[in-house]
Amino acid sequence: MLSILLEGLSAHGDDLLKAVYRDLGRSPEQTYLAEVAFVESEAAYAMKHIGRWAKPRRVPTPVLAWPARSSCQQEPYGVVLIMGPWNYPLQLILTPLVSAIAAGNCAVLKPSELSPATSEAIARLVSSIYPPEYVAVVEGDGVVAAACLKQPFQKIFFTGSTERGREVMACAADRLIPVTLELGGKSPCIVCADVPIEIAARRIVWGKFLNAGQTCTAPDFVLVDRRVKEQFLESLSRSIKEFYGEDPRRSADYSRIINRRHHERLVGYLASGETFYGGHHEASDLYISPTILTNVSENDPVLQEEIFGPILPVATFDEIAEAISYLRSRPTPLAMYLFTEDKETQDAVLREVRSGGVCVNDTLLHMMGKCLPFGGLGQSGMGMYHGKYGFECFSHQRAVMNRGFRFDSAFRYPPMKTSLTMLKKAGRFLLGR
Repeated sequence: MLSILLEGLSAHGDDLLKAVYRDLGRSPEQTYLAEVAFVESEAAYAMKHIGRWAKPRRVPTPVLAWPARSSCQQEPYGVVLIMGPWNYPLQLILTPLVSAIAAGNCAVLKPSELSPATSEAIARLVSSIYPPEYVAVVEGDGVVAAACLKQPFQKIFFTGSTERGREVMACAADRLIPVTLELGGKSPCIVCADVPIEIAARRIVWGKFLNAGQTCTAPDFVLVDRRVKEQFLESLSRSIKEFYGEDPRRSADYSRIINRRHHERLVGYLASGETFYGGHHEASDLYISPTILTNVSENDPVLQEEIFGPILPVATFDEIAEAISYLRSRPTPLAMYLFTEDKETQDAVLREVRSGGVCVNDTLLHMMGKCLPFGGLGQSGMGMYHGKYGFECFSHQRAVMNRGFRFDSAFRYPPMKTSLTMLKKAGRFLLGR
């Protein structure tokens, strides 16, 4: 099944790349690296390891149950619903599909209606390689999505906003359907004074403005040590010019905003603070230039709401404890980025500030490792996937104990034949304490 998907991605590659370009204005090269190659790698990795993942795992048996064999078996849920977003419309629906298929499930895919060209391309791909009773695609708007959530699926996997995630979870709760929610939040970035500022800025600009900032793990705002603020801001500006030129609108590597509604929402954030760099926008082209904001108030919407666009607020701190205190007061984000070479600072931040994932001295790369789990915590989601974690996400862990009849201790049967004191001592041994 996974080899068929790989063959389909190869055969339909051009169609998929063109569809994403129509929806997001993203270059074929970026889409291939960020989406198609990602899915291909995930599928190849699963095919290589699925035999070991699916093998029943022997576990110890308590003495009271001897003689017996205990094991944990991985079993598919059955038919699963995978609901994808519009920002990475290929990767974020096909990567969960890889995990679902690897675990032995059938799947229904619901792509986002906000990326209609890609939704149609996914439907063409899937219908050409899989019978509909194995994998099917359902297209449509929110009414269709709501109808899907009323069906008796055995598992729901949703990627999208926190607001929509709550709605999905509420629908699933009525039917006691297990869910995995990959949401978002305001992923913070801390920049300390001890790092090479030019390199740190370059890595932050890459992670922030990839796909015009429409990435769930993009750095949402930066807290920079006040001592290097000016140097950092100038380095950000130089990196933006280096990556996208003096006029990013002409850059083949710079994407567009998904639709007019999101464009208007993002333009509203530009009223916050002061624009240090960028701030240009054009509704007819759904364009907003890479923008850096400074002197933003903590109560401004741009620091309260997930931005999900090419606007980067930069604030300062004097002591790392100040940054830690600020982040501890906020909802748990999907990702956190920390730039420092000081081990004590790294340990303090990792110990005190929670997040779905962390990348130290870079951005985004932690989600590319197939041996690392990817997922949120709290308002940024629940559950994890990628690699083996994806296989387990779509598998039921079934406990199996197989006993023989050669020995049947009377110890557990009534009437009780020993004192409470002796029972306590024996219980510790028999139950494995």
